[in-house]
Amino acid sequence: MDKKQVVPYQNKKSSKKTQIRQMFDGISPQYDLMNRIISFGIDVKWRKNVVDLLLPKKPQKILDVATGTGDLAFALSKTQAKEIVGIDISEGMLDIGKKKVEKNQWGKNIKMEIGDSENIDYPASYFDAVTVAFGVRNFENLDKGLSEIFRVLRPGGNLVILETAVPQKFPLHDFYWLYTHFLMPVVGWFFSKDKSAYQYLSDSANTFPFGEAFNNILAKNGFIGIEDIPQTLGVASIYCAQKPT
Repeated sequence: MDKKQVVPYQNKKSSKKTQIRQMFDGISPQYDLMNRIISFGIDVKWRKNVVDLLLPKKPQKILDVATGTGDLAFALSKTQAKEIVGIDISEGMLDIGKKKVEKNQWGKNIKMEIGDSENIDYPASYFDAVTVAFGVRNFENLDKGLSEIFRVLRPGGNLVILETAVPQKFPLHDFYWLYTHFLMPVVGWFFSKDKSAYQYLSDSANTFPFGEAFNNILAKNGFIGIEDIPQTLGVASIYCAQKPT
């Protein structure tokens, strides 16, 4: 394992993928609540913005990678797509997502499945759109994950990624640093008792490439029409890209 790679549990020798699975299995019961608290509820609006960007495209088959408990997959039902598939490596997160499907009777067009972003179990060019919300920074191999997304997208299909970013302007930059390095891990520990998990989420948010740097990574993996749209003073970004026709 790359010593420079940000992982949840630095004292373990298991792969990042294994640690990510274990981490999300462990915090899954508190994950939705923690998302609302840590983001002050703004993450709901960010997901809505992702959906609004896809609405004019009228996708019929959508894949939501690293779907977690399915919040974005469920929001995507607004597109009236015939098939929405959410995949994740964490059974704990998916179990909660499946209960949401049953509770809200969304099962007809939304499926929640165990799946690996680096080995997606669908044919090439199957999906009209792929989304990822706060998941790409958890990929063990970012290029491999993006290349798999590229493979399963149809030519002309759309990729929309919502991910954390680091605000650049003072004083928000300094507040963000203090919040993610100190307050966020403490709040996470209070609710989940797994301080390492929320320390990882903080560290990965602070070290993951964003803006132009991530645009370049998308371009390297074959995507075109790349645009990044900062959200809420730059604390997150939505990236839009296409697979060439």
